[in-house]
Amino acid sequence: TEEMKAEKEPKLEPRTNGRREDKAEKPRFMFNIADGGFTGEQGPDAWVPWLGGAHRVPTHLTPPPTELHTLWQNEERAAVSSGKLNEIWHRRHDYWLLAGIVLHGYARWTDIQNDGAFGVINEPFKGEASKGNFLEMKNKFLARRFKLLEQALVIEEQLRRAAYLNMTQDPSHPAMALNTRFAEVECLAESHQHLSKESLAGNKPANAVLHKVLNQLEELLSDMKADVTRLPATLSRIPPIAARLQMSERSILSRLASKG
Repeated sequence: TEEMKAEKEPKLEPRTNGRREDKAEKPRFMFNIADGGFTGEQGPDAWVPWLGGAHRVPTHLTPPPTELHTLWQNEERAAVSSGKLNEIWHRRHDYWLLAGIVLHGYARWTDIQNDGAFGVINEPFKGEASKGNFLEMKNKFLARRFKLLEQALVIEEQLRRAAYLNMTQDPSHPAMALNTRFAEVECLAESHQHLSKESLAGNKPANAVLHKVLNQLEELLSDMKADVTRLPATLSRIPPIAARLQMSERSILSRLASKG
């Protein structure tokens, strides 16, 4: 389930008789999904509500998968820096989208949009209202965005349940070997990234070390390629989420929609 926190921010009344009186404390909005960084957004069909309008991402410019929290940070940074907190879709809109689904039901986009309590969801699309395919475009974005959030919520529940059951990953699992090699590649590349500049500057010792590092990276990538070819067979043997959680699909959705 989504995690909500509220922090108290004291506000002060105007001075009265030379004294300030404390005003009722106002909770600050905070919302998070603890998915462990496993949720990503990608696709040429994405509609990006940006500066009050939604625009298609060209296929040749489709970025690599963006982790959910990185996506939130980028969106929120753009919203805050431009002063368009309602017009640019970010974490707050996601919260109200989920709240609307809890109240109105799964994929009831029209009902959610027509409910004045969820008006903030409509703000990023106002600049596109004159387009002929406006409603289709808007519903497509909402469905896509919810799919991303739903994936994150399912992962969060899996991680919570795994922690509750004290489950650990088998070190001999093929996915663990791939993960280990990826960590080695990342460490090797980051710790020697300065060598390329030194080599270009004519530093011969640095050039020799760079070639050794590149050979090591090539070997690791070759091993990773072999690990990847074995993954489809391994993944096909993984039971579905409902079986792993020992819950029906209806129970999972009910749990995700419940408070707490």
